[in-house]
Amino acid sequence: IQGSTIGNFNNIGPTSYIRPGTVTGDNVKIGACCEIKKSTISSNSKVPHLSYIGDAEVGSNVNVGAATVTCNYDGFFKNKTIIEDNVFIGSDTMLVAPVKIGKNAITAAGSVISEDVPQDSLAIERTKQVNIEQGAIKFREKKKNQKDSLNKNI
Repeated sequence: IQGSTIGNFNNIGPTSYIRPGTVTGDNVKIGACCEIKKSTISSNSKVPHLSYIGDAEVGSNVNVGAATVTCNYDGFFKNKTIIEDNVFIGSDTMLVAPVKIGKNAITAAGSVISEDVPQDSLAIERTKQVNIEQGAIKFREKKKNQKDSLNKNI
């Protein structure tokens, strides 16, 4: 924990990194292997594990699912993510800032959220899964041939 203000009765897990400018309310859980950077995590919210929260405002009673990332840097600027009260962020959600998740909203696991989510909404962003028959075999053969070709040139 560096240059941060931590509220009362927080539970901060092992190997988490709380970077400067972070402020947490009371009864906040930050689980194992998280990084929190220059963000506010309000009371009774949870970032249980394996997540990066940077340049964000997280409201009260929010649950951030495992492996969630606030994608705050666009290559030029740091952008803000706002997650309002009582939000549920599904596991493996990418929040592409700047973005706002409205009160009581839910994001589906595995979504890449790049537009604001209105209050009480369910945001799902997934393309249709495509299964290519024999695709794994073709992929491995292609990679083996590439590797064999490189080894011949050595």
